[in-house]
Amino acid sequence: MARTTNLLRRAIVAAFVLSPLAGDLAVAEGFWDQFVDPDDGRFDASSFLTDNAYGFLPIPIIITEPAVDGGLGMAGLFFHETDEQRELRLENLRNAEDGSQYLLTPSVSGVGGAVTGNDSWFVGGGHVGFFKQGSIRYLGGGGYGDVNIGFYGFGDVDLTRPVVINTQAFGILQSLKFRLGKTGFFVGPKQLYVNAQIEPRDLGALSGDILPPNLQEQWQERVRQALTRDVVTSALGVVFEFDNRDNFFSPHSGYHYEVEQLWFRDAFGSDIEYELTHFEGLNYWKLGKHFRAALRLGAEYAATDDLLPPYATPSIVLRGIPAMRYQGNYVAVAEAEVTWQIDPRWALLGFAGSGRAANSTDELKDSPSRVSKGLGFRYLIAKRYGFEMGFDYAFGPEEDVFYIQGGTAWH
Repeated sequence: MARTTNLLRRAIVAAFVLSPLAGDLAVAEGFWDQFVDPDDGRFDASSFLTDNAYGFLPIPIIITEPAVDGGLGMAGLFFHETDEQRELRLENLRNAEDGSQYLLTPSVSGVGGAVTGNDSWFVGGGHVGFFKQGSIRYLGGGGYGDVNIGFYGFGDVDLTRPVVINTQAFGILQSLKFRLGKTGFFVGPKQLYVNAQIEPRDLGALSGDILPPNLQEQWQERVRQALTRDVVTSALGVVFEFDNRDNFFSPHSGYHYEVEQLWFRDAFGSDIEYELTHFEGLNYWKLGKHFRAALRLGAEYAATDDLLPPYATPSIVLRGIPAMRYQGNYVAVAEAEVTWQIDPRWALLGFAGSGRAANSTDELKDSPSRVSKGLGFRYLIAKRYGFEMGFDYAFGPEEDVFYIQGGTAWH
């Protein structure tokens, strides 16, 4: 769920990096001059973003997720603002040393779709709204997907072989957050709805002994039912957030903490009744002029005695670990990152993370840690906004994964 919630945010970030692709730019006289920073003579997109971060932008999508064998797609973003709002925003952008707070328009909508290497596809759209100088924040989106992804087990219940699960689902996500006074605290409601059809891509995959002999009698039928069903999961909940990061896109200092509590109930249209608690804490520190450190802590807990559908089961989310590879009702992760700022533009970073997934707190203590680590770099592509772009290469427990990063890897 954390990956799904962040798709729209990542698309908006990508828009400002890839916006030079929009329109017939090659014929514009002196067009490339605005991509040279007059202070250091290096490539910089600040001036272009100041004058062009509005209207419609087509955005190519490059998927590097190994769980779906990569993929390609296209999205379009629509920026909504009156002429008066636009002129005031652009004036603030041109005059501000840190223009990140003026980059987003009052409302941004997006639509898009993609196909992947394992015959998965999805289409969807969303909307982000900022009201009253960011004191009210709305995020909403919906879409349909036909996704094939390997299923390996629930927590410590491991299958003897992975089963490729096909999930055809329609989903809607909404949240509305209100700032508490002039603080960095926000609170508001959240709604989530998913209507899914789940079955193995090859129905014969559930035949035979898919579980170890000591678990067959206890888990065999429950696993079969969880992997072959039509199900609706629908919830209402509340979100608590604290955010004082120095930059929305590429923070160097500050904190972002978020707690979500969702209640899935029959009264809300859910076929399964359970509760989901999600916590994430992002910490950024400056360690002098050339070094920075960051720490991400995360936990997710599904309060249920049943096996949830694979798409609804918490999973380890770390660079280097494919989506939904390790799942369980209890998940905990930690990831640290150290950055060496070589000069004002270039930075090298190293990261390492560990996660555990299990079906109970007792099992979580004894479950193996899934460790990943890697290296990456960032380039300050838009100095005025403090916006960085780069690449990460992660060494995971089973395979290596390459990522294209716009801003921080944690959103």
